[in-house]
Amino acid sequence: MPGFAAPPPHPTGVTAPPIPSRFVPRHVAVVMDGNGRWANQRGLPRNEGHKAGEAALIEVMAGAIELGIPYVSAYAFSTENWKRSLDEVTFLMNYTADVMERQLPTFQEWGVRIRWAGRRPRLWRAVINRLEEAERATRDNDVVTLTMCVNYGGRAEIADAAAAIAADAKAGLLNPRSIDEATVQRYLDEPDLPDVDLFLRSSGEQRISNFLLWQSAYAELVFQDVLWPDVDRRTLWEAVEAYARRDRRYGGAVDRVTGPGVSA
Repeated sequence: MPGFAAPPPHPTGVTAPPIPSRFVPRHVAVVMDGNGRWANQRGLPRNEGHKAGEAALIEVMAGAIELGIPYVSAYAFSTENWKRSLDEVTFLMNYTADVMERQLPTFQEWGVRIRWAGRRPRLWRAVINRLEEAERATRDNDVVTLTMCVNYGGRAEIADAAAAIAADAKAGLLNPRSIDEATVQRYLDEPDLPDVDLFLRSSGEQRISNFLLWQSAYAELVFQDVLWPDVDRRTLWEAVEAYARRDRRYGGAVDRVTGPGVSA
């Protein structure tokens, strides 16, 4: 990686599994779940779990770089998270901004490009400023793109795209008869973001929670029974190994007849 440093090795000395590049996902979506439960199990306030989760995100980015994954999207704050307590929402807003500032030198060193997806309304100006600053500072980095999804919801993204399409059609800028999937893609928050290949969620919960709905239409789902602060690059590698074993057909099918005298 000319011009950029490789992440430091894992403390145990373990290295990335030898997965052929054709089986490495191009885009991994990550639901960073379990911070609150991790803290409560230790008799700590929920916010302590969010603090501990920062290291897990950095570890996952290190693991992505070592495997050659070019896109990672992290669910940092959803449009539904405003329902949480004022104390937790306030903490998460401040913490998101602080993480962007605190980890920027690491992202620069490793060649991580930062993008932001989410709604502006209601999101704190200080958070927007930090995210946009990180976007500007890392725009020339090309090792891996990390999309921070803050005040983001998959349904909200699609609804906003539909509203923009309707407005352009009404203004005569778009022929309604020409609207197709490619049109919708162009109106999404990050239109150049490729489809999700691997959708990874920690904490044992088995749902997608309104994350990257459009982009995850054919994603392989991997749910891991580990709380987010306990995640490291090995967790990602295990998920990618599971992904590599999947048979991805995108709606197609091939007969594999089995029976007496017939091998599978």
